[in-house]
Amino acid sequence: MSTDMNAHAEIDRSFERYFRQNRLPHLWCPGCGNGTALKCIAEAIEGTEGFTQDNTVIVSGIGCSSRGSGYMDFDTVHTAHGRAIPFATGIKLARPELNVIVITGDGDCTAIGGNHFLHGCRRNVDLTVILFNNNIYGMTGGQSSPTTPPGKMTATAPYGTIDRPLDACRIAEAAGATYVARSTAFHVKHLTQMIAGGLKNHGFALIEAMVQCPTAYGRKNKMGSPAAMLTWMKDSAVMKAAWDKLPPEKRTPEKFPIGLLYECAGEEYGMANVEILRRAGGL
Repeated sequence: MSTDMNAHAEIDRSFERYFRQNRLPHLWCPGCGNGTALKCIAEAIEGTEGFTQDNTVIVSGIGCSSRGSGYMDFDTVHTAHGRAIPFATGIKLARPELNVIVITGDGDCTAIGGNHFLHGCRRNVDLTVILFNNNIYGMTGGQSSPTTPPGKMTATAPYGTIDRPLDACRIAEAAGATYVARSTAFHVKHLTQMIAGGLKNHGFALIEAMVQCPTAYGRKNKMGSPAAMLTWMKDSAVMKAAWDKLPPEKRTPEKFPIGLLYECAGEEYGMANVEILRRAGGL
C-alpha cells in the first residue's frame, strides 16, 4: 500500500479513550444520531484546553439521550427524569473547579425538566448543556415531545400533532443563557465546534444537537432510511449568517438556523454565590 493510501486509511481514534469500552456497543437503534452526537462531545472535550477526565463531570437525566453519560469514561451522574440541570448545578456550586457537562433530550429538558431548564438559564450557572433533539420520546414508545413539529405522526398523535413546538434555543436566549448554538448530526465537524464553544463559555451554554430517530419518529413519518433523514437535515439546516438574510416568507417551518445563535457576557451564578458567602462570613 502506498504512503498516500496509508495516510487516508489512518483515522484518528484518540477520542476513544473517553469512552468506557466495556459498556460498548451502545444500546441505541441502528441509524440513531445519538452516537454521532456523543462522539462530537468527546472530540470537543479532547480539543478544549482545561478539560480532562479528572476534572470533568457529565450529568444526564432520563431518556435515549441520557444513556450517553454511562458510555463516557468520566465521573458521571445518571439522575432522575428532568433533574439533570439541578443536579449539575449542585455539583458546580459545591466544586466550582470542576467542568460540568449535561447531556439531555427534548423530553427530559423541555417537558418534565422545563422549569429547571428555565432557571438554569436565568441563573447563568456555568454548565454546558447539550440537548439531543430527536423531536420524539424515543425510549418510551414514540410519544409527542414539546419539540415535535405540527402535523407529525406520533404514538399519542396518530393523525398528526396540533401542538406548537418549543424552540429550546430561543427559550434559552430569552431566559438568560450566555451561549446558545445549534447544529445537527449531519454537520459533524460543525457540531463539534459548537460544543467546543460552549465548553469555553463561562456561564450557561446550550447546544442543541438535532439528531435523527429512524425508529420512533422517522418510520411513523415516512422519512426513509437514517441516511435519508440525515439528507433532510442537510437540506433543512441554514447557516446563521444566511438565515439572517432570509426574508420572513422564506423562514418556513421546514427550515431552521444552525451555528452560534446568541452569545453575551453575564455574571456567572457560582461567582455571585461565592461573593454572597464572603459577605455572610462563610468564607
